[in-house]
Amino acid sequence: MVTQSLNQRSAPVVPVRNAAEARANATYDALMWALARPGTIRQLPENDPFAVAEALVDRECRVFASDAGFAERIDATGACLASAAQADHAFLALDTPAGLAALSDVPTGSHLYPDEGATVFASATIGHGRGLRLSGPGIDGKVEIRIGGIPDEVWAIRSDRCLYPTGFELFLIDGDQVLGLPRSTMIEVL
Repeated sequence: MVTQSLNQRSAPVVPVRNAAEARANATYDALMWALARPGTIRQLPENDPFAVAEALVDRECRVFASDAGFAERIDATGACLASAAQADHAFLALDTPAGLAALSDVPTGSHLYPDEGATVFASATIGHGRGLRLSGPGIDGKVEIRIGGIPDEVWAIRSDRCLYPTGFELFLIDGDQVLGLPRSTMIEVL
């Protein structure tokens, strides 16, 4: 056994950032900037929606996924699979009846605990489709965007359920692009 005298100090151990951690950090950064600037498209480091889940979920998260294959991959992360009504994070296929039903069930928090509202992720086509006019915090005046692959019912559900400060955050993902719509953003369907 080798002992070290009290007068000798070993060099501090510095963690080395690996590629997975760098990807997760870049994904998280893109998501936060997308939410801070609603209507602004941000680049994700990968064209893989599961990379978003890897960057955000851990064993303390309750997660719902409307796609069974995606739910299996989430389960492998150690996160707790939950119903849509109990989810912290929900990965939804909003172009399906199950995805729309889940959007109607995700938590929206309360006036005392608005942070208990869910964070919702869905695939969409950014730049084509239905016109939306956004206004609110993080937007200089108003901005118009186009979103496809999302039924009009989504905007009605969001309007009914996002009554600031309650509501859910919505991230729309198109390949390696993400657009964030916080609960505080007002959306006018054009």
